Amino acid sequence: MKTSVIGYPRIGENRELKFASEKFFKGQIDEAELDSVAKTIRVNNWKKQSDAGISFISANDFSYYDNVLDTAFLFNVVPARYKELGLSERETYFALARGYQGANGDVKALAMKKWFNTNYHYLVPEIEDDTKVELVGDKPFKEYLEAKEAGIDAKVVITGPFTLLNLIRYTGSKTKEDFKDAFINEYSAFVEKLNDNGVKWVQFDEPYLVKDIDDNAKKLFVEIYTNLLSKKNAVKVLIQTYFGDVRDVYKEIISLDFDGVGLDFVEGRKTFDLIANDGFPKDKLLFAGIVNGKNIWKNDYKKTLDIIKKITDSGVNSDNIVISTSCSLLHVPNSLESEKKLSDDYKKHFAFAFEKLKELSELANLADNNEYANDSKYIDNQTLLANRINVLDEAVKQRVESIKEEDYTRLPAFEEREEVQKAKLNLPAFPTTTIGSFPQTADVKRNRTLFRKGEITKDEYVDFNKKKIAECISLQEEIGLDVLVHGEYERNDMVEYFGEHLSGYIFTENAWVQSYGTRCVKPPIIWGDVSRKGPITVLWSKYAKSCTDKPVKGMLTGPVTILNWSFPREDITIKESTLQIALAIRDEVLDLEANGVDIIQIDEAALREKLPLRKSDWYSEYLDWAIPAFRLVHSGVKPETQIHTHMCYSEFTDIIPAIDAMDADVITFEASRSDLQILDSLKECNFKTEVGPGVYDIHSPRIPSVEELIGALKKMREKIEDKKLWVNPDCGLKTRGESETKASLINLVEAAKELRALS
Repeated sequence: MKTSVIGYPRIGENRELKFASEKFFKGQIDEAELDSVAKTIRVNNWKKQSDAGISFISANDFSYYDNVLDTAFLFNVVPARYKELGLSERETYFALARGYQGANGDVKALAMKKWFNTNYHYLVPEIEDDTKVELVGDKPFKEYLEAKEAGIDAKVVITGPFTLLNLIRYTGSKTKEDFKDAFINEYSAFVEKLNDNGVKWVQFDEPYLVKDIDDNAKKLFVEIYTNLLSKKNAVKVLIQTYFGDVRDVYKEIISLDFDGVGLDFVEGRKTFDLIANDGFPKDKLLFAGIVNGKNIWKNDYKKTLDIIKKITDSGVNSDNIVISTSCSLLHVPNSLESEKKLSDDYKKHFAFAFEKLKELSELANLADNNEYANDSKYIDNQTLLANRINVLDEAVKQRVESIKEEDYTRLPAFEEREEVQKAKLNLPAFPTTTIGSFPQTADVKRNRTLFRKGEITKDEYVDFNKKKIAECISLQEEIGLDVLVHGEYERNDMVEYFGEHLSGYIFTENAWVQSYGTRCVKPPIIWGDVSRKGPITVLWSKYAKSCTDKPVKGMLTGPVTILNWSFPREDITIKESTLQIALAIRDEVLDLEANGVDIIQIDEAALREKLPLRKSDWYSEYLDWAIPAFRLVHSGVKPETQIHTHMCYSEFTDIIPAIDAMDADVITFEASRSDLQILDSLKECNFKTEVGPGVYDIHSPRIPSVEELIGALKKMREKIEDKKLWVNPDCGLKTRGESETKASLINLVEAAKELRALS
């Protein structure tokens, strides 16, 4: 059998792209040096896959920032305000991604949202009524020829037209129906140019097809590809889906003139049933996504080979099956080769992107071997999976089983708590606060590194952090914020930090995964049953509280986010894992309250990430336990203790009732990049929770003016009652510089003061 990789990590083995891009942004290197780093990463990626024997290797899966942005840029979907800056092509691209503030003007970045059910963020393209959709770029063709020079005849990968049309934000009166013909024409021109360059295969990524597809959407999909496929000529076309099954359009897909169809057998619950019930054409290749592209555990060869056998037993010829990753390997780290300290007792159970290449090749060989049960590779795999150490904790299991229904409910009801809290905290109208973290400067990172390496004592580490906390509290008092935070100088990451204080977790040195642009995260791994080892944040919150008379928020990460931003176990359900974590964080909440912390923020930034992509599955498969898991964390606190939560870049408008059901007292969330679109939904749903929509974008270096912030707040007041409106940035300030942070927050406080004067 042949093998395929949908896409490969693009940050480099040691995050070379991140560091080169950040130098470019600072003017420390030029485009040529940035391009040289990027080319080295691409060529290394292709050669790794080629050396592993991968049959279908992707070109154009690389991006300087985001693939969806690349595709929009390729087809001239660039709002006029960016073109009017008069910047170079590369500078314009980064202005779309990061915003721009300089001699040529001042523009915000495009909105950023979660990529389906992952922790990766894509840039939301905007199209204006007068946008001329046309093929203006050459990146895919350049990278194909670059691969050819390296000895690899790659398939060219691009975001498909159906998914792009559905992800675009239409800012005028026109809709996707008005632009479909233009996109059909220009994608056809793209295919024609592929032919001109001798490309043999093109992969159209169409993950949107795993969502609920109604009749109108189905009609649009068929129309797009009926026209596009009629122009393919010599190029073979693979339609690649992932993150679920395509139950609504499977019959249409197999009836169209695709040469290959990529289906997800990992997250696609009904994928096999579709093939079994409706068959699979003998003139197409089935790219079977059976190696998990989103988790890092070794593949279970028995389960995978059983799936392949079921597929062949259903009538699909084995010669027509291509073994593939379930999605792009963008969502897992590069290679275990970088992990020098992790014990082999643990490491041998994992497969990062590079190791998954070997799994694909071994599975292909085993599938071709009728006697694979006697193969040493198969035997070794099954023996390994049967032997995992330090996994189970009976006390944790019993505690989860002892949870009662009333443990999920906080008393008294929200309205009564709201009045009690207002009387106790005595905050002004439109109270100002931040989301939690302050800039992680070089000295902060150095202090952590020295402590981790044992080069300073714990007392020295703690003393340094206390000094930073005192400075942070003083700065916030100087700025005039109403509710303060301690700055989170002790934290490397909002999930990894908590994982380090929980049993059942293990950690890596270099398992970095791209979250967006140059932002990379290192998710911890849930190895076994989870419990709290002891107090986690109490020391820092108590000290911060001692530095001021103003309220200070205790800062925690919620159980759903800790689960979703970790690599989860596969031997128990994510519900059970989440409840284990919820009980651990509940213990921390009660400890903070017992130590006089009156406001506790429990971030659920990743609440939506494991939300099923089909609405019909939202409650039965996720929300019915995820929302109660959050309530379990805070249900034991007193009425006067104010519970905050925070959510960042995602789509919330369709789950507003579920968010309200979290029964927090205050919620903050991203709103600035999406132009406050969520406000209408809050009003329509009679959202009871007090709310702080982010008034400026912290993922951009630009500083918002007072006038801009007042304008945003006035829009908020039209939809949110004054007594429920908080004023805050849209996310933590960890990645920002000190000077821009201070300037932005000064403007934020001034805007709130002016709003009070107007009310």
